[in-house]
Amino acid sequence: MTPLEPPPAPEELPSAFPSPFDEQGPHPLAHRAAERVKAELQAGTLAPGVPTSLLEAPEGGKMFGILVVQDSQGRIGFLRSFSGMLGGQWEIEGFVPPVFDREARQALEPLGEATVKALHARAEALRTSPERAELQAQHASRQARHAAERDAMRAQHEARRHQRHARRLELAADPALTEEARRQALHALDQESRGDKAERRKREAAQEQAEREEARAYAQLERRLQALERLRRIVSRKFMKRIHDTYAIHNGRGERRCLRCLYAPGEPPSGAADCSAPKLLAHAFAQGLRPLALAEFWWGAPPPMGGRLSGAFYGACREKCGPLLPFMLEGLTVAAPRRFSPPEPTASAGALSIVFEDDWLVVIDKPCGLLSVPGKGAEWVDSVLTRLQARYPHATGPLLVHRLDLDTSGLLVAALDARTHAALQRQFIHREVHKRYVAWIDGRVRGEQGLIDLPLRVDLHDRPRQIHDPLHGKPAVTEWQVLERQGDRTRVALFPQSGRTHQLRVHAAHPLGLGAPIVGDRLYGHEEVRLLLHAEALSFRHPGTGLRVSFERPAPF
Repeated sequence: MTPLEPPPAPEELPSAFPSPFDEQGPHPLAHRAAERVKAELQAGTLAPGVPTSLLEAPEGGKMFGILVVQDSQGRIGFLRSFSGMLGGQWEIEGFVPPVFDREARQALEPLGEATVKALHARAEALRTSPERAELQAQHASRQARHAAERDAMRAQHEARRHQRHARRLELAADPALTEEARRQALHALDQESRGDKAERRKREAAQEQAEREEARAYAQLERRLQALERLRRIVSRKFMKRIHDTYAIHNGRGERRCLRCLYAPGEPPSGAADCSAPKLLAHAFAQGLRPLALAEFWWGAPPPMGGRLSGAFYGACREKCGPLLPFMLEGLTVAAPRRFSPPEPTASAGALSIVFEDDWLVVIDKPCGLLSVPGKGAEWVDSVLTRLQARYPHATGPLLVHRLDLDTSGLLVAALDARTHAALQRQFIHREVHKRYVAWIDGRVRGEQGLIDLPLRVDLHDRPRQIHDPLHGKPAVTEWQVLERQGDRTRVALFPQSGRTHQLRVHAAHPLGLGAPIVGDRLYGHEEVRLLLHAEALSFRHPGTGLRVSFERPAPF
């Protein structure tokens, strides 16, 4: 335990352990301890012989945890941890150890890892074998040759068809021919046509036979490869079950459960109990320390998919720690999770800043802190939609055509009937609506303009955050242009070409995007008074008049 200096006064101690799933940042005591550890990381050393530069390498960033604790003598200090392994090590001086039984794991790992690696090596050797490469090359060559043969035959048959057509016209127009001669000549042309069809069928049958023979040889090899992959997965699952059985999870009442029991009937996800928070709580209970407050923050290079910013605090992930931490905290008085509390909307309750309205649609300047549509819970009822419904009680609408995040301000369009709504939606789908946002970026953006093309999907381990996923993500494209620079901040115009959730926020924060978050972004950056992102301009074809209409509202920052 590292002493917390100066010692906190009694009134600074939390009356209940703050929920690890808080959305409003850590308790001040945990924040204070975390800032001390951040300063040490900034100085360049994790531990003797372990430089912080490890964390700056690609994929080297790590989640760190701080747990403020009290010992039996009433002294206040803190423990520190990192998620998973660091620099290939489970244990580093100054950080709490992992949760698992080290001796039991050391007895399992060599043989289990060697077996899994051997099966993987066999599968990889078969996947990259000359035999497989040769079969693939033969297949590609045969496919190209067959395609060329079919194209050549098709061109030849087409030329013959044109010749037969011309000959039929000549026969029909030749008065010197007898009917019998004309009939025989036409019959001969028909026979030629049937001959071409028979030739095509024969060629196709021969090609199909050759491809079937080739496919049999390739299928045999692929079955061997799939069998190795299945065996590797089976062995790996059995190995992981035995590894998970080396974890004994204790809670604040001194009760013990097996790790797999907490995730039944499923299996624990990869890395379960290796996160910062479980490590800290397990060590505190083992040492007879009373947990007071927890903080977790990211340090170092962001993960390849984005979603983490060095130095930013994050709540515990619900995917891995959701079934685990509630059990570990039993026996402690735990406060309810604090949910995000939005800033007060700049518009008074019930009022809306109307930019334009007619019989078809209405354009609103949405304030920061007001939902586009109602959320779950009584505290999330107020929204642009509910206010519009109160304003237009007799309309068949209103229906929002698009949405803005709670934190984002700016122009929003709603239709007052279903037909207008459908017409506007078609324009959004076909990218006929032009949108311009303005934002302050919390960093110095390189270059003056550019295009960001980063497919996005939801982070399944940490909803509602979005991450970059080039394989499974949906297309997301944003144009950008620098407008102004002030110190370490950059004002930019953003032109989204698609409408993915949190698109502009992720494209700004991701290292492959602008490389810095939007100021005030509580999800992808550092929380401030508000998110400095505003939908400044909107242009579309009016469904009622057919004319192009444009609206602008300058950003309030």
